Amino acid sequence: MGKTFGKYNDIELYKALSGKKPIAEAAFSELYARYAQRVFAYCLRVTGDDEDAKDIFQETFLKFYHNANSKNEENIDNIGGLLITIARHLCLNFKRNRKQLLNIDEFNITTNDTEYERKELLKLVSMAIELLEFEYREAFVLRQYQGLSYKEIAVITETSVSAIKNRVWRAKEMIKDILSPYLEDMSN
Repeated sequence: MGKTFGKYNDIELYKALSGKKPIAEAAFSELYARYAQRVFAYCLRVTGDDEDAKDIFQETFLKFYHNANSKNEENIDNIGGLLITIARHLCLNFKRNRKQLLNIDEFNITTNDTEYERKELLKLVSMAIELLEFEYREAFVLRQYQGLSYKEIAVITETSVSAIKNRVWRAKEMIKDILSPYLEDMSN
C-alpha cells in the first residue's frame, strides 16, 4: 500500500487493518482521520458531555480496530455507518448504565459566530436536544448534525424508515415546544 493511504477507499483500508502492523497502523490512521470528527460529534451530541463523549469516542475506535482484526468481515460496505453503529451501541450502553441525570449546564457548544443572540440560541437548542428521549435525540442528531439519510439511520438503528421519519419529525416538534417560551422572550 505504500506511504500515501489517502488514495485508497475505505474498504481497502478496512481490509488492511488485519495486515502487518505498519500497514495496519497507517490504514487505521487514515480511517481515523476520515471519520474521527464525525464520530466524536455524534458521541458529543448524544451524550451531551465532553468527557463522556471522549470516552465513548475512544472506545468506538478501539472496538472498530479490534473487530477488523478479529473477524475480517467481507460484507462491510459503509465504514462511516459501521463506526456510527459501534458508537451508537456504546452510547446506548452508557445511557442504560448511567444512574444520574445529565447536567445541562455542562454542555457547551462551540461556534465561530460572535453574535450573542446566535450563541444563546445555539445553547438553547443544545439544551432542548438534551431533554429529548434517547430515540428522538439520536434520530435528530444523525439526521441534522451527521447529515445521514433516513435509510442510513434506519440501518444503524435497526428500525424502519417510516419510524425514523416520525422520530425526526417528533424531535423537531418537541424542540419547538421546549424552545417556544425562550423564543418569545428573545423576540420581545
